[in-house]
Amino acid sequence: MFHKEGHKSIAITFFIVVFCSVLINEFVTLEWLRILSLVTLIVLLVLILQFFRNPKRAYTPNIDQIMSPVDGKIVVIEEVFEKEYFNEKRLQISVFMSPLNVHVTRYPSAGKVVFSKYHPGKYLVAWHPKASEENERTTVVVKSSSFGDVLHRQIAGALAKRIVNYAEEGQDVSQTGESGFIKFGSRVDVFLPLDAKVNVSLNQKVLGGVSILASK
Repeated sequence: MFHKEGHKSIAITFFIVVFCSVLINEFVTLEWLRILSLVTLIVLLVLILQFFRNPKRAYTPNIDQIMSPVDGKIVVIEEVFEKEYFNEKRLQISVFMSPLNVHVTRYPSAGKVVFSKYHPGKYLVAWHPKASEENERTTVVVKSSSFGDVLHRQIAGALAKRIVNYAEEGQDVSQTGESGFIKFGSRVDVFLPLDAKVNVSLNQKVLGGVSILASK
């Protein structure tokens, strides 16, 4: 199953692969070069299909838990001063996504969207210290019944050139529902109350909508 954000990219890639394959078979006479070129095209198509996959999973929403918004690896667990919305200290948990991870962003908690904003910006590597403040990003805050305001921020990386945000202020959303999509490598930060109990560790691999980042 593929995400709707990838339908156009998949169709274009498929057309390019077929068109180039016809040209290669017609004009490339060296056997090794022809095989290498065809294999390269197939690998390209497989990578695009891999990137835009949207696997079906069994989700178990829980208002007393914060779910990972994306697939990836935990790269930050620390107290920080969040200045865009809270203007106070928060517990930050960040998940880094490689181009091979599923890139659907899911709501880490259920509730009402009270803040949603897009910021144009740079394309520093996603693990750069200033990426969360200078890169292209979207900030979404959901008011939950157990944790209060929960902020998650999609951050573009060096390869990501488009962030899609579905969140609209005033909208009621469900935990693990689709919040957005980031194309080609990125990071998502989650900001929680300081007393939230962390359930993950650095470098741990997590699954969006399945792995528990924190609990009450």
